[in-house]
Amino acid sequence: MTKSPMTTDSTSARPAIDYIVSPDVRPEQVCDLYRSSGIRRPVDDVPRIAAMLKNANLVIGAFAGGKLVGLARALTDFSYCCYVSDLAVAKEHQNAGIGRELLGRVKEEVGSQSMLLLLASPEAMPYYPKVGMEEVKNGWIIKRAG
Repeated sequence: MTKSPMTTDSTSARPAIDYIVSPDVRPEQVCDLYRSSGIRRPVDDVPRIAAMLKNANLVIGAFAGGKLVGLARALTDFSYCCYVSDLAVAKEHQNAGIGRELLGRVKEEVGSQSMLLLLASPEAMPYYPKVGMEEVKNGWIIKRAG
């Protein structure tokens, strides 16, 4: 993926948000974002977060004034399916449409023939219907060891 800055103007006092595909972000920046957002990830295991970033094949960052304030991280074949493994927005930027925009940009990148799938934490379940996702009952999981 190439880097492609895409700016969305803000009508509030918040700075404009720049959306970048394949952003050059450090794992520590992502850990800070995840802490701020409330997403449950191994934020004290920087090498693991680094591996998560390195091995994702679609990452889109949202930046306000150069600071990472949102991130979508996904695994996809760009033709049939896309697993959105992380969607995080910093607390102070939540409820401003950044998560919705990140998901929209993921969908744009993978194309209309690809589905988006994600696993939500119990706390996040009410959010996803608001952004056009529907709950599915036909999934299975083998949980991770740690």
